[in-house]
Amino acid sequence: MKSYIEIENLQLQAFHGVLEQEHTVGNLYRIDCRLEVDVTAAIASDDLNDSVSYADVVSVIGQEMQQSSKLLEHVAGRIVKRIRKQWGEKVSGIDLRIAKLCPPISHAQVDACAIHLII
Repeated sequence: MKSYIEIENLQLQAFHGVLEQEHTVGNLYRIDCRLEVDVTAAIASDDLNDSVSYADVVSVIGQEMQQSSKLLEHVAGRIVKRIRKQWGEKVSGIDLRIAKLCPPISHAQVDACAIHLII
């Protein structure tokens, strides 16, 4: 059996980008995160220690999103590294998508631009 812990449509204000205004004004970001976690023990035990707390994952994502970066690739890499460090072998796969909503592109209107890592 495969099982996942999922966070869908987490929205946070953050300050990432190559333009100076992005570090001053910021932007809204949408984050989706899917962690492959064996929850077999949690099913039997009803104990959070046998799973991964989605509230703790949201906290890690929020902390990393608050550290300003030029590239979403860099932010996504930091989030993956923190998840691996905090939960180690409990997480056997990570699917992380970070989308900058309404990015400042002068010659086009775009709903979002994103980085999507599947590890």
